[in-house]
Amino acid sequence: MIKPLAVLNKSINQQVIVELKGKRGYRGILDGYDPHMNLVLKNAEETHENQVVRKLETTIVRGDNVIYISP
Repeated sequence: MIKPLAVLNKSINQQVIVELKGKRGYRGILDGYDPHMNLVLKNAEETHENQVVRKLETTIVRGDNVIYISP
């Protein structure tokens, strides 16, 4: 069985999709994370209901809001 943090570690410097509460999300390059699932994304697109809202060079996503992360 693969542990969740091991999956995140393999996803460093790769494109990920992060789904958040409130039908919000991000797509971007995973630059870092911590044990609380706080994430740092580079070259990210913020989405709302699957529509791109804005593009960000770097963003931090608080782990409390994360529903899932897809590598």
